[in-house]
Amino acid sequence: MAEQHPHLRVIQSEDVHIVEFADRKILEEPSISEIGDELAGLVEANPGSKLLLSFKNVEHLSSAALGTLITLNKKVEGVEGRLKLADISPQIYEVFKITRLNKLFEIHDSTQQALDAF
Repeated sequence: MAEQHPHLRVIQSEDVHIVEFADRKILEEPSISEIGDELAGLVEANPGSKLLLSFKNVEHLSSAALGTLITLNKKVEGVEGRLKLADISPQIYEVFKITRLNKLFEIHDSTQQALDAF
């Protein structure tokens, strides 16, 4: 079962919500804010949920988008949930390394690896 949001596609796989981004470039403040709201709504509607963000369609990510991910991580932890990231391109992963966010987030090479890790 897949849910369509303006910026996200949410697929339910057993007890994990797999979130794929519709936008190839997550750079503009209004769309980042909307993505944050969509993800927050998903977390609030499913306390204790397992959330997997797949970046397979994403080519560019702004620093504001990273801030949104940090906020999301806190929200997920606040409701006893779990968050994993997957399918991050090498150039975006480099940004995670530079900002040390690769230490904050659990990042997997593929969606399947992340699912197996839950």
